[in-house]
Amino acid sequence: MSERPLSPHLQVYRLPLTALLSISHRITGVVLSLGLVLWVVFLMAVAQGGSHYALAQALLDSFLGRLLLWGWIYALFFHLCHGVRHLVWDTVHGLERDTLQFYGYVELAASVLLTLGAMLAAWIGG
Repeated sequence: MSERPLSPHLQVYRLPLTALLSISHRITGVVLSLGLVLWVVFLMAVAQGGSHYALAQALLDSFLGRLLLWGWIYALFFHLCHGVRHLVWDTVHGLERDTLQFYGYVELAASVLLTLGAMLAAWIGG
């Protein structure tokens, strides 16, 4: 039997923040696509008349509906912030090891702040 070293097990190995953000970016892309499908369903309910619209509006006004809507909005802002980060990388800036971590946290903070700002605007606006 060979005494070759074993690769780190997934429970031991910790992915760097940049890798986690990349995976999250892909997941939010899927979430945004599913949200757009639900948006089309909502528009179809609006087009079909009052009873269908009332049902769709009741679903959106429920706790679960609002949670899904705000999750979709967070996914939108996270995806946007990560896309801006990629645009910055395309200019060959921010690729140093120490700045990758810092701008990853900036990206997360920006997406949370944008979502909270949208919540505040929705709360103030009615």
